[in-house]
Amino acid sequence: MRVFVTGATGAVGRHLVPGLVGSGHQVTATTRSPGKVDGLRAAGAEPVVVDGLDRDGVIAAVRAAEPEVIVHQMTALSEMGRLRHVDQEFAATSALRTRGTDNLLAAAKEVGARRVVAQGHNFIYARTGTMVKTEDDPLDPRPVPSAVEAMAAIRYLDRVVPESVPEGLVLRYGTFYGPGASDQFVEGVRKRQLPIIGGGTGVWSFIETFDAASAAQAAVEGGPPGVYNVVDDEPAPVSEWLPYLADLVGAKPPMRLPVWLGRLLAGEFIVTQMTQARGASNAKARAELAWTPKYPSWRDGFRTWVHSASR
Repeated sequence: MRVFVTGATGAVGRHLVPGLVGSGHQVTATTRSPGKVDGLRAAGAEPVVVDGLDRDGVIAAVRAAEPEVIVHQMTALSEMGRLRHVDQEFAATSALRTRGTDNLLAAAKEVGARRVVAQGHNFIYARTGTMVKTEDDPLDPRPVPSAVEAMAAIRYLDRVVPESVPEGLVLRYGTFYGPGASDQFVEGVRKRQLPIIGGGTGVWSFIETFDAASAAQAAVEGGPPGVYNVVDDEPAPVSEWLPYLADLVGAKPPMRLPVWLGRLLAGEFIVTQMTQARGASNAKARAELAWTPKYPSWRDGFRTWVHSASR
């Protein structure tokens, strides 16, 4: 198939492009940086330099490629800071999830591309009820005030992609980890800059970046339209995974802070994720995308990630 991959040099795209090429697909891959063109060409893709917010540029690039499938992996997550002011930190990514999504959907309509696969996130579930959510569970009706715009952008993509094309799929990824994806995260744990707030009762779902890419490829190649949680098999509370990661990196156990102090030092969003976040089930993706993660548990994935980073 002819596949148009945006955000092709990001955390997921860097694995997705070689996977698609290796499976015989004809891949056109975009980047905003001319300096990354040679790497995309070496991976077997036809590179295109385009800004996802440039509507005319996006439509022209898609028109030239004439893809059967468009993959939306555009984010600016590498530009984020400490997440105290989430809407500010996510502003560029939110624009790509709204205006950038609209540009790709307009391009898909123009060339008749029936299938669009887009990168979402599973941070949008309601922080009530069961601790592990399925795709049918309600979304958070009251996001943290500092994250209202960022959550609205995720929800916008989540809704508009399946509505706008015959085969629209949104992958609600868990928290990324893996080489190059979250090295600063490890460094923060090593320096004891990531404490357990309150009881650490928030449940997180993780996904290694290679596994995220393999799910995206599965969605390119088949599966019914809709939304899918793309996470590993083991949602876990902060009080469990954070000390485990600290031990792996050779750090002292994470500090513990009461909620009031965490709110003062880190902000409401971090406190909420540490104490109220919900995990997600991957049962639908396993069944309907015929996808199986290489790292079904973050325990094994973390170990491999940390060891590779220390070499």
